[in-house]
Order: sequence, then structure tokens, then C-alpha cells
Amino acid sequence: MDLGLKGRVYIVTGATRGLGNATARELLADGAKVVITGRDERRVAEAADELGAGAVGVVADNADPAAPDRLVGAAYEHFGALHGLLISVGGPAPGPAAGATDEQWTSAFESVFLGAVRLARTAAARLGAGDAGAGRGSGAQGDGGTGEADAVIGFVLSGSVHEPIPGLAISNGLRPGLAGFAKTLASELGPRGIRVLGLLPGRIDTDRVRELDALAADPAAARAASGARIPLRRYGTPQEFGRTAAFLLSPAASYLTGIMLPVDGGARHGF
Repeated sequence: MDLGLKGRVYIVTGATRGLGNATARELLADGAKVVITGRDERRVAEAADELGAGAVGVVADNADPAAPDRLVGAAYEHFGALHGLLISVGGPAPGPAAGATDEQWTSAFESVFLGAVRLARTAAARLGAGDAGAGRGSGAQGDGGTGEADAVIGFVLSGSVHEPIPGLAISNGLRPGLAGFAKTLASELGPRGIRVLGLLPGRIDTDRVRELDALAADPAAARAASGARIPLRRYGTPQEFGRTAAFLLSPAASYLTGIMLPVDGGARHGF
């Protein structure tokens, strides 16, 4: 199946490792160009070099108000276009609700929530200006909905959008609100041919999930118990997440917007 990614340009934040990196890898494999970000200069350079031609690394912190303009500018400077982005950021510090400090809440809000809102808002202004590139249909920019959507904004959220995760109080507080923002944005931007969606990873075998498992008294037992609760009886791989994200960001998914898609091996049992 041709996803239609060849020559398209995407920004993927938090892409030096984990889910963002896996998504950037899959986008590149299908012919897209990517601007990847991270906060550590060495890691950004190494990740961009490993991803190879078609990848440009930019050091950026999602909490920095100046980051959105820099990232969108980098896409146009290096590749001359922007077709979409995936906003991924490391999770907030784990801990119980009663123990979270104001400083932890403020720091997480700036990076996880407000940083994502700023980047989505900045990208939407450019994507909606008719410069998202050649789409698959002339109706992509609001001619009454007869064409296929040409641009996309994706958010990496969490299963906590639907149900709180024990020990992740701050994430439980912020992710559902960001999902609500994404849903609202999807309704507002849809007439302009811009899709907005969220991905809800479950137990994907990333460094972040291993770190959370390691907090248990018996990490191996905790991992085994978590796997046993998943219908597929295993953790997902970053590559599996990346493939799903690449599809949703591609023109092949042009009629999907406003959705919150669990990527969790069936762990969510609700509709």
C-alpha cells in the first residue's frame, strides 16, 4: 500500500528516542522528510545522523515559547514545505496526586500541555495558509469538502485520556485536557483541510516504560503482570507504534480526523 508520503515534510518532536524516533524512522522509510527535535544537542545530532538523508535535527524544548516558530521555519528552510507534525514529549514525573508539587505541575504544564498547544497553533497558521504542498485533491483547502485533507497535526497522548494510570497523577491531569484541545481543534480546522488526531500508546517497550516498570519493588514481576493484562499478552514495539503513526499522518488516512486511537494491544476494553 502506498501511503503517499514521498516528498512530504513533517516535524516530529521528542524524536531522539522512543515513540517519536520510531515514527520519524517509518516516515523516512516511505519517502518523507523530517525535522526531528530534542533538548540535548548531542542526542539530536546523533539521532539525525543515524536516521540519515532526509532528516534534520533541531535542538528545541517544547516548553520554550520560541520553539514553534523555529521548528516551522526549519521545515521551510531545509525542505521548502510542511505537511504535518507529530507532537511527542517525554512524560511528566511519576508520583501520587497528593505528593505532586506546584513546581512539578507547572513544569509539566509548560512542556506537555502549553508547549503542544503553541506548536499546534503555530503549525495550523502555516498549514492553513494554502502552502501545505500539493495534495491529492483540490478540495483540501476548503472548497466544500470535495478533496482529501492535505495536512495533519498529531498528538502522542496516553491511555490516561480514558482512564487514570496509577502513579502518574500529573500525566492523568494533563493528557485528557490535551485530548479535549485536539478534538476541538479538529472541528475548527477540518473545513480548512487540516486533520487533527491523537495516538494513545499503552505498554510500548520504550525507555520511558522500562523506567516506570523499574519503580516497582520487583520490576520483572511488574512487567510480567502488565503483559498478562494485555489481550495480545505482550508489550508493543516502538516500530509497531511508528507504523501506526506514519499511516495516520499520511494521505492514506485522509478521512480520519478527531480520533483518539489506542495503540495498546487491546488493553482498553471500552468502545
